[in-house]
Amino acid sequence: MIDYSQLLLLGAISGFTIFLGLPLPAMKNLSAKAKGFLNALSLGILIFLIIDIFSHAWEPTEEIISDTFVGNASFGDGIMHLIALFGGIAIGLFGLVWYEHEATIKRVPHILSLENIKKGDDHLHQLFHETSAYRLAMMIAVGIGFHNFSEGLAIGQSYAAGEVGLALLLIMGFATHNATEGFGIAGPITGLSKKPSIRFMILLGVIGGGPTFIGTLLGSLWFSSITYILFLSIAGGALIYVSMLMYNTGRKHTTNGIIMIGIFVGLCIGFGTDLIIHLGEL
Repeated sequence: MIDYSQLLLLGAISGFTIFLGLPLPAMKNLSAKAKGFLNALSLGILIFLIIDIFSHAWEPTEEIISDTFVGNASFGDGIMHLIALFGGIAIGLFGLVWYEHEATIKRVPHILSLENIKKGDDHLHQLFHETSAYRLAMMIAVGIGFHNFSEGLAIGQSYAAGEVGLALLLIMGFATHNATEGFGIAGPITGLSKKPSIRFMILLGVIGGGPTFIGTLLGSLWFSSITYILFLSIAGGALIYVSMLMYNTGRKHTTNGIIMIGIFVGLCIGFGTDLIIHLGEL
């Protein structure tokens, strides 16, 4: 039996294993193929997370809608769960559209726009590429942060319900997954000519992994299926958006074959870790 302080400590550890995958950008002198493969590997992990996120968000939504249909739940409850699901997807998608617009138009100097970069100016091309890579990594961290908040809610709620064994299994499982999520965040900024600062990498880790601890804390005190679905849906919508950006970026720098191989390996890692977790629960 673990006490409350141990639960919070383990919840924090579960989130911050994301730092295990963040050292990727320290790799230098990577070939274009290697960069493309790592980018696609990260994309494959994100695609798995999208599948996993929406399966967990849809299951309780479908259950409450079914209960509403047969009269075991109120019409209002059914509508609120649907609003949480589709509203969260909209927030995740359009929120990052807004963020990218703000970051591109208001924070990136106009001279760095592609229209103003001459073919011969390699320095400006490189600067624009690195700026875009940093922005993409931050967007991935935000999307994964929403996902990890929902995971933390699940850990805290399990503990609050007296299911300590389940809470511990969730902690171990999410810790494993978060380590691979670190690769997903680091993918876009791997192999850049200038390594990201330690401060920036810590910020990415805190944004991506910190919400697991916050979710564990709140979930142990109060839980709402609507909140759970909402944050999962926000994460799913955000990761759909960044996955499309990652594919477009990778397609410009490597072949479609390498991208597909990387996505396949990333999917295998995602489903493989999930299977290991499931077998450990038996």
